[in-house]
Amino acid sequence: MREMLRLFLSVVIFSALAGGLLTALQNSTKDRIEYQQLLFVKGPAIMEILDGCTNDPLIDRFKLQDGETERSFFIGKFDGKPDTVAFETYGGGFGGDIGVMVAVNVETDKIVGIGVTTHSETPGIGSRAKTDKAFSRQFQGLDIAQTFKVKSDGGKVDAISGATVSSKGVATAVDAAGQIYQRLKSEIVKKMQA
Repeated sequence: MREMLRLFLSVVIFSALAGGLLTALQNSTKDRIEYQQLLFVKGPAIMEILDGCTNDPLIDRFKLQDGETERSFFIGKFDGKPDTVAFETYGGGFGGDIGVMVAVNVETDKIVGIGVTTHSETPGIGSRAKTDKAFSRQFQGLDIAQTFKVKSDGGKVDAISGATVSSKGVATAVDAAGQIYQRLKSEIVKKMQA
C-alpha cells in the first residue's frame, strides 16, 4: 500500500512540474508565436491588400474588444497618414470557416481590398477564392456599409464558377466586416490617431 502511495505522489509531483514548465514555456513564447502567425498566415493577405503603404502594418497594429471577442486591427499609412485599417472576419465555406482580411479607408468608408487568409476549401475549386484576383477585385471601392451577397442570393457579387459556397462564405465574411466596422469605427479612428 505504501508503494502505491509513493508512486501516486511521484506521478502527481511530476505532472505538476511538467504542467508548470509547459505553462511557463507557452507564456514566454506567446508573443513570438503570434507574430509568426501574423507574418506567415495573415501577413501575405495584409501586405497584398495594403500594397503601397509606407509603414509595416504587422508592427503598427492594435486590439479592440468587440463584445467577448478581441479583434486585431492593422494600420496602413498612405502619403504619411494612417487612413486605412485591415482586420479579419470569417464566413462559412464548403470545408469550414474562411478567414478574410478586409481593408477599409476610414475617411471614405470604402473597401481598399480583401484577401483570404485561411480556408479548408477543395483544392483547385473553392480554394480559388484565395487566388482568383478578379473575384477579390470586385469588392474594391465598394461602401463597407452595404450588404454583400452573391448574385444567386440576390446580391451583386459574382460567384466563382463551381465554388458558389466558397464565394458565399467570402461575401458573408465581408458583410460581417461591415457590421464590425460600423460598430467600432469611432474606437478604430481614436486608436489610429493615437
